[in-house]
Amino acid sequence: MIPNLVSADPSAVLAIARAWIGTPYLHQSSAQGVGADCLGLARGVWRGLHGGEPWQVPPYTRDWGEAGAREVLADAARAALIEIPVQAAGPGALILFRMVAGSPAKHCGVLGESLIRPSFIHAYDRTGVIEEPLTEAWMRRAAFAFLFPAASTEGVI
Repeated sequence: MIPNLVSADPSAVLAIARAWIGTPYLHQSSAQGVGADCLGLARGVWRGLHGGEPWQVPPYTRDWGEAGAREVLADAARAALIEIPVQAAGPGALILFRMVAGSPAKHCGVLGESLIRPSFIHAYDRTGVIEEPLTEAWMRRAAFAFLFPAASTEGVI
């Protein structure tokens, strides 16, 4: 985590993420309305808040999360976002999910809000960017939570 950052307004994060709904799934892409994977959606939210990428993302395979024990996605998120406990995550938080128990987290989505049932916005193969209920099955997979930092006028980011 980068010290002394203030979190972005959750309503701004949600508005940006929801603007991506309907974008088709496209591995390694981050182009609103054209194609995105889950990391591409997170990058799009970052750009919506800050204007540019936090760093260049190297190419990655679909099975990269099964390739080792290192938490590549979580480590990258820690370098730019504000880590919080999963239990403290609310609307606008970026949640990282383990798709297989014991494997590194390799999927992510932005928590939405609902009076009836929590939701999250994510890009998934076969569905593209959608908002769907955050079911118990998804919550069991939640491994890390982060807040997007607010844009800084003092050059912090």
